[in-house]
Amino acid sequence: MLRYTLTRLLSLAVSLAVASVVIFMAVEILPGDPATLMLGVNAQEDTLAALREQLGLNGSLWSRYLSWVGGMLTGDFGTSYTYRTPVAEMVGERLWISLPLAIYALTLSTLIAFPAGIWAASKRGSAADVGVMGVTQLGVAIPNFWFAMLMVVVFAINLRWFSAGGFPGWDKGFWLSMKSLTLPAIALALPQASILARVMRSSLLDTLSEDFVRTARAKGLSKRQALWRHALRNALIPVLTIIGLQFSFLLAGGIIIENVFYLPGLGRMIFQAVSARDLIVVESVVMLLVFAVIAVNFLVEISYALVDPRLRHGR
Repeated sequence: MLRYTLTRLLSLAVSLAVASVVIFMAVEILPGDPATLMLGVNAQEDTLAALREQLGLNGSLWSRYLSWVGGMLTGDFGTSYTYRTPVAEMVGERLWISLPLAIYALTLSTLIAFPAGIWAASKRGSAADVGVMGVTQLGVAIPNFWFAMLMVVVFAINLRWFSAGGFPGWDKGFWLSMKSLTLPAIALALPQASILARVMRSSLLDTLSEDFVRTARAKGLSKRQALWRHALRNALIPVLTIIGLQFSFLLAGGIIIENVFYLPGLGRMIFQAVSARDLIVVESVVMLLVFAVIAVNFLVEISYALVDPRLRHGR
């Protein structure tokens, strides 16, 4: 288990190093001068020179990269040119909205998908199986932003059960804040639950056809006992992979939903930074999100070893 963990840690470090180079070079190879992109083509030359000095654009490519990476390692992500605020401070404020939203949506997705996928697999070929798969196909096909706007019309405008958008702040109360995140979380969870339910069903059906499950049935276990005692745990590896990818997507990919509900999270922050050409914010936040994705994948791979004993022993 220790060797497996150390190998995955080394892979994580290499992935982060490669990602940092790619992100830094992607900004560097943008056509034109970054200072001109941020200030516009009509900016005065002395203003452009001051901004280049502030951004450290006058140094060599290697020195700028080392300065950027070293700053991130010490928690210094730079200062936003648009807001004149440290990027780390901005991320800290927005993260307390995007992270709970991602966890909320993933929890809803898992609570819906697991029972639906297990039930469909246990009823393979029946009307219940066809019905569940039909609903999940619809969930995958419906765009989440359209579903979000539909929920705003029904639950916010007509029924007035929820607010149409905005975030009151955690200082206004936990339940009020969670209530404001409910509609966005449902909008994010719907397609993810549909995908996860289909993967759960497919993986469980493949496991139920394995020899060890047939042996368990031959020893006298009922179909239900064989499913819950033997098949389910062995079917979890591809499901854990999807859950890890979904969490990464929910954390980094909620840009549209956050804009629909006017949530001041990381997604909306990236959208505003791109619109304002605030390259420092874009570069640093994208790197932070890449780190979150790689770290989640690392945790998923460690969970593989907990589920599958063969990985703990290097087989």
